[in-house]
Amino acid sequence: MTNALITPEGERAAPLDVGGLVITVLASGNDTGGCYEIFHVTGAEGKGPGPHYHPWDESLYITRGRVHCGVGDEEVRASAGTLIHIPAGTVHWFLVEEDGSEFISTTSRGNASKMFTDFSRGINWESPDRQALVELAARHGQVVVE
Repeated sequence: MTNALITPEGERAAPLDVGGLVITVLASGNDTGGCYEIFHVTGAEGKGPGPHYHPWDESLYITRGRVHCGVGDEEVRASAGTLIHIPAGTVHWFLVEEDGSEFISTTSRGNASKMFTDFSRGINWESPDRQALVELAARHGQVVVE
């Protein structure tokens, strides 16, 4: 059983820069007994991950702007108020559209926060080394699709 989690804004860890996405961990797997994680994400136009999949479910709830997203064979241009659920193991990608975007992301099984932290520390996003990115993702169970 986990304890209640109440984290005022000033007590959270600093946001992570993951390829131009600013990711704030609102609840990590450590906070939730490994059941789920919650993130606040903002991004500028043109930012977002290419096709990939991982062993955890992921959901995005768009709160501002638009995100072009692919989930399996479906594509959507999601605007504020749209919920996108991505089942574990499903290839997906997204790209922030004009004027930037903001959304809440949740994941199951609590591994994404560790991966995002490693991405923010281990990848030079000004000139990313694709092989290093692929290897780092793989350490967390994520597969980058060519």
